[in-house]
Amino acid sequence: METRYRLIRRGVRGGTFYCVDTKTGKRNSLRTGNEDEAQQIINAKNQALRQPVLNMQIAKAYLYGTDNGVATRTWQQALDALTTSKEGDNRERWKRGGKEKPFDLIRDQIIIETSGETLLQVMRKGTVSTNIYLRRLHNFCLDMDWLLKPIIPKRQWPKIKFKERRGITFEEHQKILACEHNPELHDYYEMLWHLGGSQTDVASLRAEDIDWTYQTISYARQKTGSQALIRFGDEVAKILRSRPATGYLFPQIVRWKESDRGKAFIWRLRLAGVSGVSLHCYRYAWAERAKTVGYPERFAQEALGHKSAAVHRAYARKAQVLLPPLEEYEKRAKSGNLLTVVQPEPAVSVGQRRVHSVPCARFSPASAGQWRPKRETAS
Repeated sequence: METRYRLIRRGVRGGTFYCVDTKTGKRNSLRTGNEDEAQQIINAKNQALRQPVLNMQIAKAYLYGTDNGVATRTWQQALDALTTSKEGDNRERWKRGGKEKPFDLIRDQIIIETSGETLLQVMRKGTVSTNIYLRRLHNFCLDMDWLLKPIIPKRQWPKIKFKERRGITFEEHQKILACEHNPELHDYYEMLWHLGGSQTDVASLRAEDIDWTYQTISYARQKTGSQALIRFGDEVAKILRSRPATGYLFPQIVRWKESDRGKAFIWRLRLAGVSGVSLHCYRYAWAERAKTVGYPERFAQEALGHKSAAVHRAYARKAQVLLPPLEEYEKRAKSGNLLTVVQPEPAVSVGQRRVHSVPCARFSPASAGQWRPKRETAS
């Protein structure tokens, strides 16, 4: 059999040895100037082409010295180990993800004997979630040194393509409410519409989360732990007064699993003739409504409990905003009805601090809907 790889050296003395592929002509540095080491690498490359099965057994023998389970560890064992490392809802999601049928192709297969084509076949048979879970499982095996190198290079993984999400429209929301005769579910959907919270956060709301003095609801998001603070109006206040005065506002719904709430909502969608949405789409709807009416982004981000502005913008990206014409702004500027930006006055000393007197716009009820600048001095 013709030798495919041969050894060359760049430079007369002390040069680095290179491996030349006689089939493609490509040269790769062996990163060594020792001829014996370089020759061993070349011999190993040529031998690997002649007897791949034997090389696999030799590799297992070497690896067995550091990890006695490398020759028998399967993907199911790795999946169990990864699931055990998770906690709470995250562990439950991994349990559900690990039961997907596409994983049956590799469950009992030894990890180090798996080819890239096998993993690609799993992803072709599965969905977006299969792609995500398999990536994380593959990276977990790499981190645990159960794989010596990636089976599929990072750039060669199929791109994750999520389905388009949109918010529930007001007309669709009204249809859903018209078909819902359970008072608790009816109020639950109304609260999702007005608060824009996730299904679990809204279902877990308690009467103690309500501040009636300032008409605000404050709660910690169960997914991220970030604090969400939202002020409610008269419509929400009317709903809240009809709910229990202590404990959970939705005592029956909070006991349901996320999947049970989702199934109940899907059944309601079928009765209402609505499709293409889920309970989570209420968050998209709230973000889109806020952007459409010009609600400040930082206020909306605070209300939804988004730590990242980029995440919040992703939720509101489908909002249809009708911008006023420049001509209208020019007319308002000439008539003096348009607020202009005023530079802050010089800082003045107050005790040991230096504060600025900043012009602040305040709404005057007697101004027939116009805004007037009013100065306030920070203290």
